[in-house]
Amino acid sequence: MAAPEEGPLPPSLRLLKWLVILLTLSMIGAVITVVWLLVTRMPQVMSGPPKLPETVVLPQGETAAAVTFGKSWYAVVTQTGRILIYSETGKLRQDVTPTAE
Repeated sequence: MAAPEEGPLPPSLRLLKWLVILLTLSMIGAVITVVWLLVTRMPQVMSGPPKLPETVVLPQGETAAAVTFGKSWYAVVTQTGRILIYSETGKLRQDVTPTAE
């Protein structure tokens, strides 16, 4: 038996075929854009330890692990787990040492 001959696609399937091609191209473009953004933006974010204002003096032996800023304060989480809260002028307002439960 011979294979049946294939004719042209019906108009609805031709439209569907082109829609799938456009969707594929747009997804490829989106993935390329996301990868490009990650490659160009992440080195700036992951450039090293957090930068503290010059007026901050950490206790001796402490190193900043994270920093967060509020309206009139900022908090420094140290490598040892202490949370140091400073005023905007750089004066230590509170020293918090979390306890394990």
